[in-house]
Amino acid sequence: MSSSLRISICDPNESTRENLKKFLIGMDNVFLEADCSRYEFFSEIVAQTTPHAAVIDIDADQETGLQLVESLARKYPDCGIIVVSSSSDGQLILKAMRSGAREFLNSPVQIEELVGALDRVSSAADGGSKSKAGNIIAVAGASGGVGTTSIAVNTAVALAQHPECSVALVDLDLALGDADVFLDMIPDYTLLDVAQSVSRLDLALLRKSLTKHDTGVYLLPRPIQIEETESITSGDFKKVLSLMKASFTHVVLDLSKSYSELDSTALEQADQILLVTQLDLPCLRNVVRILTTLDRFDDSKQKLKIIVNRAGLDGTQISSTKAEETIDREIYARIPNNYVVISECRNNGVPLIQQAPKAAITSAVNELAARLMGSAGETSVGGDEEDSKSKKGWLPFLKK
Repeated sequence: MSSSLRISICDPNESTRENLKKFLIGMDNVFLEADCSRYEFFSEIVAQTTPHAAVIDIDADQETGLQLVESLARKYPDCGIIVVSSSSDGQLILKAMRSGAREFLNSPVQIEELVGALDRVSSAADGGSKSKAGNIIAVAGASGGVGTTSIAVNTAVALAQHPECSVALVDLDLALGDADVFLDMIPDYTLLDVAQSVSRLDLALLRKSLTKHDTGVYLLPRPIQIEETESITSGDFKKVLSLMKASFTHVVLDLSKSYSELDSTALEQADQILLVTQLDLPCLRNVVRILTTLDRFDDSKQKLKIIVNRAGLDGTQISSTKAEETIDREIYARIPNNYVVISECRNNGVPLIQQAPKAAITSAVNELAARLMGSAGETSVGGDEEDSKSKKGWLPFLKK
């Protein structure tokens, strides 16, 4: 959603009004202009605050509430009106929409439904441009050992250095993840804790469940025990993502190499997918396999960006030109090789911007983060090119 979505709410019921306020106050991109307990006063409040959206619970008096909706829609057509009611009667919903409501939510309001409604209202306020409540960036690897976690951690840290960004990092390598090691952190809670209590969490409790690094990144690590990994369901994980989208501008997901059910959910929910590879034969073969799998997701070509890690590793690497021809994709970013610096970062538990702020590899990651900030929803580099119909072999790579 837009970076400053201003909202006013009206609900005569104190309990439901306070719950709604708690949701909205916890959202990173939302500013609560005013809350009102009387229908008859709300029109004046909207006139004074000129919010982007007005949330009106009509349960206290449906007739009066709908009259208020109709009046506001007529006087303030640019204000997106969201009606809330415990009733799911089709006729009531139809009346609300005919009165001028843009969205209808059932009470008690679910956070994921509220996020979706605000996202659509925000999109309309921005002139129809696609906007997001939070930008989910999934970082996947073409093979083990290509540096996926390093890219995920350091990209999250680089994003967090921008004042307009609030960033969370989630470790989805449930068995052997080590994002916490990269940041030298010992979190109190894990992804399992949050997933199992997600139905009871609000945005304030979510933030308290995450551990904040001194760079500004909030970390949600993998479970402590390996045998706990199967306790996290895809459904609960989706709810966790909904909460995180509402609370952060960017959510970076460090995927496992097993492409599990949770990884699949992450790829499906992601706004951007960074596929990390090296310029060698096994990795590029896997890139093609992964691209074929991703074709089943909508907008996969627009989402996916190829990141070459350890560029310039040695003289035996496959050239970028040949790699792009084979995978039928342009390379979105190249991260130069610097084994010494990365080893120091990993062993010291310190991100690149703290360990080597002036190194070329740090600059490359910072540039990647800056580019990602401006590319949410845009076509990934080379994403609109027609798929190659010719079949390419792998053996030419082995020729000198």
